[in-house]
Amino acid sequence: MPENSKKFKSSSVLVDSIVDCALAKKAEKLVVLDVKDITSLSDYFIICSANTEPQIKAICDSIRKGTDHKPWHIEGYEKLSWVLLDYIDAIVHVFKTQEREYYDIERLWADAPKKEFNY
Repeated sequence: MPENSKKFKSSSVLVDSIVDCALAKKAEKLVVLDVKDITSLSDYFIICSANTEPQIKAICDSIRKGTDHKPWHIEGYEKLSWVLLDYIDAIVHVFKTQEREYYDIERLWADAPKKEFNY
């Protein structure tokens, strides 16, 4: 199997695990954007939201504990309005619902293939 093929398979396994963990905590409007052909930042962006800070924390904690990988970087965990978990191959954005509507980052990456999930 070519090296690139292994990387993408590994990335998609990580994404599946992240999606399962987020949905287990009732993440809302979960979207996976496949950005590997658009940017070198990452292969996937996983975007979801929640209405309350405790739920945002629960989603983030579930992802961090439920995946085999440790995030390379975490941003926003103290304020819990927009938390970013950077797994390098996948970047997770967990938004408070109002923040997600305001920043509308899905629109910035509208050219990316999108997969939507609901709990």
